[in-house]
Amino acid sequence: MFVVVKRKDIVKVITAMLTLVFLVCAVAAGGTAAVFQGKSQRRVPVYRVETESKKVALTFDAAWGADKTRGIIELLEKYDADGTFFLTGFWIEKYPDETVFIAESGLEIGNHSNNHLNMSKLNADDIRLEIQTVNEQIEKLTGKTPKYFRPPFGDYNNKLIEGVEELNMVPVQWSIDSLDWKGLSAKEIASRILPKVKGGDIILFHNNSDHVLDALPIILAELTARNFEPVSIDELVLTENYYVDSQGVQHKN
Repeated sequence: MFVVVKRKDIVKVITAMLTLVFLVCAVAAGGTAAVFQGKSQRRVPVYRVETESKKVALTFDAAWGADKTRGIIELLEKYDADGTFFLTGFWIEKYPDETVFIAESGLEIGNHSNNHLNMSKLNADDIRLEIQTVNEQIEKLTGKTPKYFRPPFGDYNNKLIEGVEELNMVPVQWSIDSLDWKGLSAKEIASRILPKVKGGDIILFHNNSDHVLDALPIILAELTARNFEPVSIDELVLTENYYVDSQGVQHKN
């Protein structure tokens, strides 16, 4: 009697045996093993931070205009709040004095790429160039090199995240989007943030949106009344000894 075994069945058996051997070896070594079949694990940036504190990070992306930048800084100072400005390279070139003013005000500056492109479409060399160019601009003007990178349009893939981490930086997104760039009123912007804000959130604004200066006093006053602490990314996000889960939540190891 002969038994016919299909080639694909042989492959399945061999794969299962190798997986079993791998797991046994991992357990014997006292560790744990994660097995990924088919596609590799999808990497994600930090969207928010798991924390028991009431810290929330205020962030302002700068890719056009600077008329409201100093007004934002004055409001942050008035409410004893901190924040982070994510700057693009062409914005820095056009507004070097504003870049220096942000830094001299004690606020953190993050990297938002040189040309505000869809970073997932770039190769590894171009990704590095987009990020390093801005790092060098900021270091030249302020003496500090950014620790955090925010991809334009929130567009990323594993290649981008790996490129950011190779530069010893942390990729950061947001958990609450104000949508201020859409021309929403101050009340509408506030209503997108205040009902759902919680400790560990990262809130996205834009430095020159139409009503950001009207919305911020409402938001900052309410956050203060509810004992939230508006901070910079560096005061919230971990740069070492952490992991990011599939939902983009950063946890301390």
